[in-house]
Amino acid sequence: MNDLLAVLESVLVEPWGYTFMQRALVVGLVTALVCGVISCWLVLIGWSLMGDAISHSVLPGVVIAYMLGLPFAVGALAFALIAVAMIGSIRRSGEVKPDAAIGIVFTTLFALGTVLVSVTPSQTDLNHILFGNLLGVIRSDMVQVMALGAIVLVFILVKRRDLTLFAFDPMQARAIGLSPRFLSASLLVSLAITVVVSFQAVGLILVVAMLITPGATARLLTGSIWRMLWISPLVAVVAVLTGILSSYALDASSGGMIGVSLGVLFGITYLAGPRGVITEAVRRRRRGGARARAVAA
Repeated sequence: MNDLLAVLESVLVEPWGYTFMQRALVVGLVTALVCGVISCWLVLIGWSLMGDAISHSVLPGVVIAYMLGLPFAVGALAFALIAVAMIGSIRRSGEVKPDAAIGIVFTTLFALGTVLVSVTPSQTDLNHILFGNLLGVIRSDMVQVMALGAIVLVFILVKRRDLTLFAFDPMQARAIGLSPRFLSASLLVSLAITVVVSFQAVGLILVVAMLITPGATARLLTGSIWRMLWISPLVAVVAVLTGILSSYALDASSGGMIGVSLGVLFGITYLAGPRGVITEAVRRRRRGGARARAVAA
């Protein structure tokens, strides 16, 4: 018993005594809260591909910021907003379907980013931009994430009722005096900032996991948007804590472990949740058994 307690302490308690783990925890939790909240509306509106597109589109901005000696967040935010503007412009033209517009913009910008990475002389391993380096964040990164995360959270929570109405019934939103175009643009800008917050934790490749999986998991657990707003960030927080501790213990990619943790939580919910595959099979079997007993009686 004492040996088990010692192992649990070394795995669950001791890591938090290191400064780099404390910074990782702060950045991870802020990322989880922001992504968990905005994930709800992305899932409800059907903007999963948009989150993926913006997360890939910021790569050239990050590389250019590195070349100019600027904080990565500056370049990432600039290109995230550029991507949003380009996608919106192409979609409004009506000549190209929305999914095609998203695909064209994000593949072009991501390709530009890979070219810049390949030709940029660097003493720094830029791969952490793609796959995250949560255990290596520095104090300035932590401050940036906290500031940007606070901006997004405050805006979304203030506008939560308007955004919810926009997600379910844009026509009704317009009828009561709201502007669906403004709400759409505001949510896209918030998404762009969230991507900048998230890539510090999980990298550009896995940002979409943080943006979509928590909301999708919460959707399987409840049909209420207000409950989703609690459940989704909680799922993200659990995944971040599990991923950080797992990456520390296994000396593995922190972003990768967070992505795996999110996938496992979704898988468990999909199979054994209130509306899970196994749960529904058990209910059908019980209903069948009850009918059989009723007939026999």
